[in-house]
Amino acid sequence: MKILLVEDEQLLRHHLAVRLGECGYIVDAVADAEEALYHATEFHYDLAIIDLGLPGMSGLDLIRNLRERGQKLPMLILTARGSWQDKVEGLGAGADDYVVKPFQFEELEARLNVLMRRAAGFVQAAIRCGPLRLDLNRKQAFSHDQPLALTAYEYRLLEYLMHHQQQVIAKERLMEQLYNDDAEHDANVIEVLIGRLRRKLDAACGLQPIDTVRSQGYIFTEACQ
Repeated sequence: MKILLVEDEQLLRHHLAVRLGECGYIVDAVADAEEALYHATEFHYDLAIIDLGLPGMSGLDLIRNLRERGQKLPMLILTARGSWQDKVEGLGAGADDYVVKPFQFEELEARLNVLMRRAAGFVQAAIRCGPLRLDLNRKQAFSHDQPLALTAYEYRLLEYLMHHQQQVIAKERLMEQLYNDDAEHDANVIEVLIGRLRRKLDAACGLQPIDTVRSQGYIFTEACQ
């Protein structure tokens, strides 16, 4: 999953980007609203974390601007203001949740997981498809309740495809789930990873849920719950 992090405090921005990366997220971290608007326009994100106290355009105005532009991604606000009025104002601007500074990273991570699940239409901390189960908190796949040996990249692709079940996902978007930089990467790596996933899912679960849509991308065809 790819996150846009908007935080002007350099140390906190770096710390959060590192910790989120360790949790398996791909993170683009920016320091102000103008840069955030550019990134949100040019790239696809699954969630945004936005500090309210930004220089120039405020976090509230950034959220309103993004919503006015039709951005539907979940947004979580970071705020040093603890009053209920500030929280209500943030939610009223279009945010989906908030965390008050200072906070424990584990709380932030838990709230992100909930927002991701809601956005995908799931209420439990797991996605199931027949004998296949993904534990979204532990980032672990299981087949018939036995751990399924997947690499970190294989898991990321599988989770993303299952989150977007029965949707065609372009190869370029899948590439964004793997790399957190602007360097050129061999697009054939997606084909290799998809091939590995297909073989592992077939062998362990008896499932063949990933189809290729010619010239468009890949689709997870099975219904998940």
